[in-house]
Amino acid sequence: MNLDNLIDVSYQTFREQTQVARLILLHPRSRYRSVLVAKLLNSLDTKVLYYALGPDDIDLKSLIAGLTHDLANQFPTFGRHINILPPNKAANFNTLVETFAQDLAEVSQEPFYLILDEYDRSDSADDIQRFVEKLVANPNHNCRVIINSRTLPRLPWVSLIAQKRAVLLEDNLLIKHDFYRVETTGKHKLEVFALGPGHVIMNGKIIESWEGHLPRLLFFFALDRPIITRSEICQAFWPELHMDQAVNVFHVTKRRLHKALDMDVLVHDGGYYRINPDMAIHYDVIDFATALMDGRTSEGKERLTSWQRAIDLYRGPFLQGHTDKWILDRRTDFRAGYLEALSEVARIRLEEDRPEHALGLFQRVLAEDSVRENIHREVMKLYVTLGRRSEAAAHYQRLVDDLKRDGKIPSPETTAVYQSIMAQ
Repeated sequence: MNLDNLIDVSYQTFREQTQVARLILLHPRSRYRSVLVAKLLNSLDTKVLYYALGPDDIDLKSLIAGLTHDLANQFPTFGRHINILPPNKAANFNTLVETFAQDLAEVSQEPFYLILDEYDRSDSADDIQRFVEKLVANPNHNCRVIINSRTLPRLPWVSLIAQKRAVLLEDNLLIKHDFYRVETTGKHKLEVFALGPGHVIMNGKIIESWEGHLPRLLFFFALDRPIITRSEICQAFWPELHMDQAVNVFHVTKRRLHKALDMDVLVHDGGYYRINPDMAIHYDVIDFATALMDGRTSEGKERLTSWQRAIDLYRGPFLQGHTDKWILDRRTDFRAGYLEALSEVARIRLEEDRPEHALGLFQRVLAEDSVRENIHREVMKLYVTLGRRSEAAAHYQRLVDDLKRDGKIPSPETTAVYQSIMAQ
């Protein structure tokens, strides 16, 4: 394949992925990512905003100032909300995300691209990583964030992929496994299971000598991103402590983690911590995200096999039994992938004319997330298909009662399905 054809295929792959994902990484291994950026900037069919991070973008405040200034040159009214934030509100992280998203929402009612070039300049900035993660989760804008970086950004890519929010592209290839290039040939073999209560097996033996839950959770936290900073760890585990105190507790926890596995689990390199490459880790969360990616991109029997594998890998909520905020966030992310897999298998069963099986799968979705009205509509229709019209009506009435307790009513689409059933 010559260069022109490769760029065209890469561009087509990119366009397809922006239909579903809100964050696209042009992977550092990509040979032609800069060429693709140039092609995007010359695109006439989609609006493109561009910002190249500079040496001053070392924290979120600097990034917002530079980004707002440059985007206003490309879209003159950009920043009319963020620029009038009083200092006390601008200092609030969530308010900053919401307000910036409000400015993005006014750029276009159609999907558009925001290219963040030279993103690796922000590698050391924890707050910038958090900002990008929360920005792409905000549903109030149509922006697709494109990251071009010489390093793998410190974002929780696996959870972003699980919830169908991000993809990694290597030229014309969609990366569907080994998202962090985790070492699998090290001399210490570890099987790690986080979907469920969470446990670790090393060289065939389950690890039980953790000396408390913190060392074990620190290990799982380190697996969440390609690399992590000490400040990220302290903020996630001990946000109420002064930084000096939190650092002391971190070092005690790290020593206990190393003692539990009888080796240096976390290695420090260039200001970051990462999992020791001597550890050959097989992680169920990575397998789960891979199965989801395969389900989304496969056809025929392979599609069903992939979705079913994702369901089988989900043995329970992420680190079940723990309520730390970062764990609850990841639990929500991975549950979204699980519910997607259940729904997709249900739809395959419908294609196979197996409505009873599909009904059972949709009911499992509602058992996990009872507010999904699109699934309630599917259940009502399936009851009718199975000749159980009275159960469809009863299902609708239960939904009405549940929503009423929260001060809500069914959507017009759901009400229309019910009225159609009653008119039969």
